[in-house]
Amino acid sequence: MAKSDVDKITEETLAKGGILVRLYFDMRHTEKEKLQPLMTDLINERLMKEPGLVYCYGTVEEPLEKDGIFITSGTVTVLFTGFKPLVGVAFKYAPAGIEIIKPTRDINLKPMELQSVLMDISNTSIDYSRYMLEKVMSPEDKKAMLDHLNGRAELGKKILEKAKKDSK
Repeated sequence: MAKSDVDKITEETLAKGGILVRLYFDMRHTEKEKLQPLMTDLINERLMKEPGLVYCYGTVEEPLEKDGIFITSGTVTVLFTGFKPLVGVAFKYAPAGIEIIKPTRDINLKPMELQSVLMDISNTSIDYSRYMLEKVMSPEDKKAMLDHLNGRAELGKKILEKAKKDSK
């Protein structure tokens, strides 16, 4: 049987370090008719535009009602160029589940790739902390903490840039 274009693209991307995953999402809303368009928008207008995404396709389930709230789920198969874009999508969209389909062998990361992913995780954590602290601290405490967080973010960027230069 001849391979489809999708199979060829998948194999080529996986051979270069790509990752094929299945992402599981759920959504809740008080209005049934809004759920499927929201989930479709998530897949077609948001996920499809993420950097490092080669292709994605998905299904959206018919909403179910429980205690006046409608619930739907979506299953999306996504091919990423590598581990880092997958981590970015996981942080940005917080899927309910992630299943790695391929590769089925160990995933090897170069130290620079792992460092970059860890720095992204650190920066996401800083952003989240900044958001949470801005909502509960006094203006003076907020400024001191934001100055500290901004300094850490800048230091992280400098370390990453130096590591990139050193690895060349």
